[in-house]
Amino acid sequence: MEKIEEQFANLNIVKRSSGTKEPAYLLGIDTSKTVQAESGSLVSVLCSDGLIRIYDKERLNVLREFSGYPGLFNGVKFANSCDNVYTSCTDGTVKCWDARLASEKPVQLFKGYPSNVFISFDISCNDHVICAGTEVVDDDALLVFWDARINSQDSSIKDPLGTYSETHSDDITQVCFHPSNPNMVVSGSTDGLVNVFDISADNEEDALVTTCNSVSSVSYIGWSGKDYKQIYCMTHDEGFCWWDLNHLDTDEPITRLNIQDVREVINVKGGILDYLVGGLYHEKLDKLFIVGGTNTGIIHLMSCTTSGLTHVTSLQGGHAATVRSFCWNMQDGSLLTGGEDAQLLLWKPGAIEKTFTKKDSMKIASSVYQRVRTHSNDSYKRRTKH
Repeated sequence: MEKIEEQFANLNIVKRSSGTKEPAYLLGIDTSKTVQAESGSLVSVLCSDGLIRIYDKERLNVLREFSGYPGLFNGVKFANSCDNVYTSCTDGTVKCWDARLASEKPVQLFKGYPSNVFISFDISCNDHVICAGTEVVDDDALLVFWDARINSQDSSIKDPLGTYSETHSDDITQVCFHPSNPNMVVSGSTDGLVNVFDISADNEEDALVTTCNSVSSVSYIGWSGKDYKQIYCMTHDEGFCWWDLNHLDTDEPITRLNIQDVREVINVKGGILDYLVGGLYHEKLDKLFIVGGTNTGIIHLMSCTTSGLTHVTSLQGGHAATVRSFCWNMQDGSLLTGGEDAQLLLWKPGAIEKTFTKKDSMKIASSVYQRVRTHSNDSYKRRTKH
C-alpha cells in the first residue's frame, strides 16, 4: 500500500488544457491505445456542449473537434488497435471518427432502431463488437449490438446485429466489455440491476450469466480482480457494490462489499467526500481503487478490501469545482482529470510542480446544465426490488 500511496501522493500537475471559447463540463476522458513516435498520444474528451474534443496528451492543446449535431454525444472511447474514436449519440447512432483527421463526417455510422436514444456504449477488446444502451421507451430498454469490423466491401453505414430487450426495465446508463474476453460484457441501469452477459450464446436468455442488484441507479461499472473475474458498480446516490463472479457456482456469497452511501462511512483524512467518480483496478498490485472528490475540486483516492474502503491520499490544487472524469495510465503512472471548471489536467509522478491560478467555478447555461446528470440523492428515484 505504501508504494501506491507514494505514487499517487507524488502526482503533480504538469499541464493544463488551453481554454475553449465556450466553457463546458468535461464528462468523459479516454486516451489512444497506440502511440506513434512522431505524433504522440491523443486524448478524447466528452464535453457538455455536445462536442468531442481531441487533445495532444503532452501539450493538452485542442487538435480538432467532432459534433454530433443535431444529437448530443453521451460517451467516448478509443478503439484498442487504432486511433479511431467512437461516440454514442442521442440521435440513435454510434459514430466512429478518425481522431487524426479533422472531418465533419464520421468514418463509420452505426445506426440503431428509430426510437433509440443511446446514453451508454462500449467496444469489445478486439474491436469486433459495439454494444450501446438506450433510454427506456414504452417500457423497452435495449442493448443494441453491431459488428464493428471494417470490411472493404461494407458501406460506411451499419445496421444492428440484434438486441437484448428482456433484462433491463429502465435507462441503461453503463455498458462495459471485459478487458481481455471479447464475449463478456456487463451493463448497468437506473433499475438498479447489473447484468453480466456472454454474447457468444445464441440468445439473450442463454447469454445472461448473472444479475446483481445494486438497489439503486447505476452510475459507473467496471471489472477488477485476477483475470478480471470481479465486477463493481457505483450508484447515483454514491453507493458502492462489488461482486466476485468466481463464486457463481459455489456456496460462497458473490457479494464482496455493499455500501449504501460511501459518504457516510468513509473517513477522509482532514476532509469530506461529496461524490464518487469511478474506479481503477491496479493489475500489478491486484488492488481496486475508487476515485471520489469534493465540490471544491479535491480528488480522493480510496482502496477497496472486503472489510471496506480506506482513504489513501488526496490531490489538491488542481480543480476549482466538481471533478467529473479521469483516465489513469498504468504504464507511466500519469493521470488525466476533467471537471466542471472546464479544465483538463495532466498529473505525473515526481514532476516539478508548476504554479497555476485556479479558475473560478463557472455557471453553465441552463439548457446544458439540465442535460448533465449531477450527483445528488434527488437525481434518480431510489428503486428497491423486492
